[in-house]
Amino acid sequence: MAAALATATLALSLLAATVAATPLDINEDIRLDTGELLVKYGYPAERHYVTTGDGYVLGMFRVPSSPKARARGTANGHPVLVMHGLMSSSADWVIMGPDKGLAYILADAGFDVWLGNARGTTYSRNHTSINPDDNQFWQFSWHEIGYYDLPAMIDYILEQTGHSDLFYIGHSQGTTVFYVMASTRTDYNDKIRLMSSLAPIGYVSHMTSPVFQVLSLFIDELSILTQLIGLGEFLPSNEFITMAGEIMCSDGAFTQDICANIMFLIGGFNEAEMNKTMIPVIMGHDPAGCSTKQLIHYGQEIQSGHFRQYDFGMLGNLQKYGSFWPPDYDISKITAKVALHYSNNDWCAALQDVDRLYKELPNCIGRFLVSQDSFNHVDYMWAIHVKELVYDKVISLMNRYLP
Repeated sequence: MAAALATATLALSLLAATVAATPLDINEDIRLDTGELLVKYGYPAERHYVTTGDGYVLGMFRVPSSPKARARGTANGHPVLVMHGLMSSSADWVIMGPDKGLAYILADAGFDVWLGNARGTTYSRNHTSINPDDNQFWQFSWHEIGYYDLPAMIDYILEQTGHSDLFYIGHSQGTTVFYVMASTRTDYNDKIRLMSSLAPIGYVSHMTSPVFQVLSLFIDELSILTQLIGLGEFLPSNEFITMAGEIMCSDGAFTQDICANIMFLIGGFNEAEMNKTMIPVIMGHDPAGCSTKQLIHYGQEIQSGHFRQYDFGMLGNLQKYGSFWPPDYDISKITAKVALHYSNNDWCAALQDVDRLYKELPNCIGRFLVSQDSFNHVDYMWAIHVKELVYDKVISLMNRYLP
């Protein structure tokens, strides 16, 4: 078990990125946060904080306008909330720089961009009464992110902007938490103009990622360790990982290819879309933190084949839910418009699972297959041609549903 978990941990800590060559100052960008990166590249940035119903304090970044959109007079000002995936953060939408990062591209298209950060990540490690160093702080899975974090962010954005609804873009876990919210807090469906799912993760029984398959084999043991020794946070981001990225994954390092190949084990092979020069920048921002329970919850889904709430064991479930088994999320209650963007080479969002989700969503406007067969799970953030392959389609659909 220890060896398997160590392998999974190494793979998850060496996430790699890809982007076309840009005039970015890579050495500086490694340690700049989301807001600092936005300002550095000429975009206005605001920091906002919102408190959830259960006391977590979440950091958000806003890009209220774009120099390009203002110059063209094309700003529509409609808010869009962008939500990251597992162990990622808002930084992943800006580190690739203008014309590459989704935050810049959305702002240039005229949208009022809000970048969310789930509880436990780099920008959301605070609570009204619990110290983040306390194991109790980490007693959440992605269920709580969907049930508490997203509604708090959405209500705050709508209050700040005066709009009655917003666009939502989620990647990976960012889609999972949306499905949780929309199926359990159904009044929020009316607050969503269009939800764009990048690499949709609801059902995961066909997930082929070796990393998550290995983790799923030890879910019971990991759950026991969590209870016995208080293993709350999984793989916290720290200076060691950042330095390892700079030394092992930079241009000229003979270990750079190892960094790239470990990334491929997570989401699928696609070397053509990867610029290895950017790997140290990614490792300066990722992993951004998550709870062990988030991983356990996904492992439970792989094992069970269900899309359902966290499994506390029969006795725990009886106390929590009043039944021996956790309740399934009722996808039929998701009435918001949803667009599914998926790819053939995604080892996390398998075609069969996306198809099952599509059939159960009552208001899905369509499935949109990425035209590049080799496109993988993390390419939605960092691929060289992600703008042309994904973002342009996403924005085209959003423009279609503008008021």
